[in-house]
Amino acid sequence: MARPAGPGPPRGGVPVAKEVARHLNAELDVVVARKIGAPGHPEYGVGAVTADSEPIYDPRVLRALDLTEEQLGRTCDEEREEARRRTALYRGDKPLTLKDRDVILVDDGLATGVTAKAALHWIAQHEPRTTTLAVPVAAKESLATFTTPVIALLLPRRFGAVSRWYDSFAQTTDEEVLSALS
Repeated sequence: MARPAGPGPPRGGVPVAKEVARHLNAELDVVVARKIGAPGHPEYGVGAVTADSEPIYDPRVLRALDLTEEQLGRTCDEEREEARRRTALYRGDKPLTLKDRDVILVDDGLATGVTAKAALHWIAQHEPRTTTLAVPVAAKESLATFTTPVIALLLPRRFGAVSRWYDSFAQTTDEEVLSALS
């Protein structure tokens, strides 16, 4: 049996994934999924996209904010382009072999869950044997929207935002991501 692969979304997810991979003696890699933020509130994810897949949107959030996918088209294109840039930077030509492997997607937390869903969708296209999502903290209402098994250490009653559950929540730089992946 191959060692499990432990990809994490870059920036927040890679530092957490690095620790999980180290403890599991697993391969660390990266899946670049970019949040499509609400107009005027870019940190509130209404959708997400990877470098080479269709965007995933949260229909409940779109309805609540009276938004359409078409209205978010330009933002989606910009985020897809950034996902392409980061994928090329972080992965280069390195092949990612997930077929018939146990994959644990690790992120720094789960708010709306849309970014994790885009990453999981991308992973599913590579035919892993199993996929699990692991996060330190999650909003309870988001967990019910996943079909993939989710491991969450904290399920606070009043979630707020992922950053609320960290002492320091600075953006991880490209250099720090590259260092963690090396």
